[in-house]
Amino acid sequence: MNHIIEAKREHLQALYTIDQEVIGDSSREGEIQQAIEEKRCLLYQSADTIAGFLLFSNDFFGYSFISLVIVKPSERRKGVASALMMAYMNMAKTSKVFSSTNQSNKRMQQLFHNLGFVKSGFIDNLDEGDPEMIYMKQASPQT
Repeated sequence: MNHIIEAKREHLQALYTIDQEVIGDSSREGEIQQAIEEKRCLLYQSADTIAGFLLFSNDFFGYSFISLVIVKPSERRKGVASALMMAYMNMAKTSKVFSSTNQSNKRMQQLFHNLGFVKSGFIDNLDEGDPEMIYMKQASPQT
């Protein structure tokens, strides 16, 4: 059984482990913990494992922003990222949802395209030589 739930403190170590497996270090542990404490983290539970998670905020120039989508390598290409993003789109509190990815991340760009996001600009100088591409999608805000 697969389902998406709000992450809780008891999920923290599992999310740290997934993030470390993906990026190779523990640099985002504080960010993940803060998102859980502020109820800004969704996770995808697949059978008996956590397959991935999504962090969001509601302060991107007054709009919602998906800041991170991480999927456990063994669970990729199974619709986990799409499900997380669609679940968030259904709960967003603003009329537009933004997100971003590096220009080099073609898989994420394809996912944005598949989910109906449109390019909305870019930011230079975050990662040297790899601009951050900004995407946007109209949402049905929840009040």
